[in-house]
Amino acid sequence: MSRLLRLLPRLTLAAATATLVAGCVAPRQAPTAAPAPAAAPAPAALVIAHRGASALRPEHTLAAYAKAIEDGADIIEPDLVMTRDGVLVARHENDITGTTNVAEVPQFADRKRIKVIDGERLTGWFTEDFTLAELKTLRARERIPNLRPLNAKLNDQFEIATFDEILRLAAQAAQKRGRPVGLYPELKHPSYFRGIGLPLEEKVAAALQGNAYAHGAPVYVQSFEAGPLRTMKRLLGTMPNVRLVQLIGNPRNRPADWRLAGDTRSYADMLTPLGLREVATYANGIGPEKGNVVPRDAQGALGAPTGLVANAHAAGLLVHPYTFRPENSFLPRPLRAAGDDATRSPDGLVREIQAFLAAGVDGIFTDDPALGRRAVDTAPRQ
Repeated sequence: MSRLLRLLPRLTLAAATATLVAGCVAPRQAPTAAPAPAAAPAPAALVIAHRGASALRPEHTLAAYAKAIEDGADIIEPDLVMTRDGVLVARHENDITGTTNVAEVPQFADRKRIKVIDGERLTGWFTEDFTLAELKTLRARERIPNLRPLNAKLNDQFEIATFDEILRLAAQAAQKRGRPVGLYPELKHPSYFRGIGLPLEEKVAAALQGNAYAHGAPVYVQSFEAGPLRTMKRLLGTMPNVRLVQLIGNPRNRPADWRLAGDTRSYADMLTPLGLREVATYANGIGPEKGNVVPRDAQGALGAPTGLVANAHAAGLLVHPYTFRPENSFLPRPLRAAGDDATRSPDGLVREIQAFLAAGVDGIFTDDPALGRRAVDTAPRQ
């Protein structure tokens, strides 16, 4: 029975019920054995809009999230950082030098700082040195303009979005389209923020607990650090719709909280069967860099899948690899289109995603949700 229950997330309710009945109730008269019920197909993989439709709009803007929902994303993903006055905002990093116009605003010239964040020395402007009102005077800019010149043409048109605004957008869009819009917030640099007196975990938990829509929508909370996810498990234990996901970076690197605690293990240790079983004690899934699922060979083509998906599933964990992008610069060499690094290869991205779906992943983070939707909807069901 316990083994069956571990498989329930990958079965439909009807199939699970039929299996339970077949396994626990003997027929009154059965001259021949009843045929086993047909195995139910696995649910379609989730299309997770990485920072919104960030291949088509400047990332982490309400416009990017709205476009992602319009393009069929199941879930939108905001990275969350904190303002000086304790408000959660969506930015890829707390360093906003390259994703806003802050460097051109004279009144904020004296806010430029040198900081060490998760072991990296950075020079720039940081969200924790601004109030929300100050940040709202800035405008978002494309993070990789050389690869996304059309996005760069939208520079300075959009505000920095708060988490509350994103929750409101998701609720309104879900009502309009008649199905939920999931949320997949990431805690960015949680150990760093806790160290400066702006802990993310309690703020994110309070935002979710205090929002009616978040109590019924699919919610996944992710982090590259393990300790903060353990904290979120404690804080959100009363919300059964919330799942926790351990992000896994370069295998050679260490989670920031492990490094600060003197733990010498790295992400490579998380990727082992033993490490995955440990992750399963506090999380429901993993978000590995996609090369850990299907690596590339010496020619830059997709190779054979590793055993990571099977090992993670054996530990009861979902697998949501990152990040699938449509530009040549990010694609396996045989899947690129004619042109330069910025050239989009829609068919190439669909083929790349479908290779990962064939490897058994449960969802994908993509910068182009429309292509992710096409890949999932046209893939052979496993």
